[in-house]
Amino acid sequence: MISQSFNIQQPKPKKLTNIKVFPATATFDEVDHAMDQFKVDLGVKCNFCHAPEKDNPRKMDMASDANPVKSIARDMIRMTNEMNQKYIATIKHTESDSTKIQLITCNTCHRGVPKPFGKPLPAPPPPPPGQWQNQGSKANGVVGK
Repeated sequence: MISQSFNIQQPKPKKLTNIKVFPATATFDEVDHAMDQFKVDLGVKCNFCHAPEKDNPRKMDMASDANPVKSIARDMIRMTNEMNQKYIATIKHTESDSTKIQLITCNTCHRGVPKPFGKPLPAPPPPPPGQWQNQGSKANGVVGK
């Protein structure tokens, strides 16, 4: 009988550095998965938020804060976390609601583009001339004395 002994060493987990919005217990795989989701939600690549390495600009320096977009991304992560914890988590589901989990994500607003689009509602047009004349104090919400 031939016996072989293999000493297979598990690779050491990749160390995370400069992590500010993920829990301290987050693993490399968890953060990497979240980053992949951000890329899809915003339709971008890593270099949208991460700066290149100084010695090799073809590689990303994931820990660097040189790209100001990274700070914006962190603020957006904090914002979505706060909205989910303060508001979305308090929504009561009805028996007929098939949704088990509701979350606000980057995709809620971004829909696959770096800058969310949409236009704010325009201000209502001013009333036609003379509409509020002869209304007296009613225009201010006061009705008679």
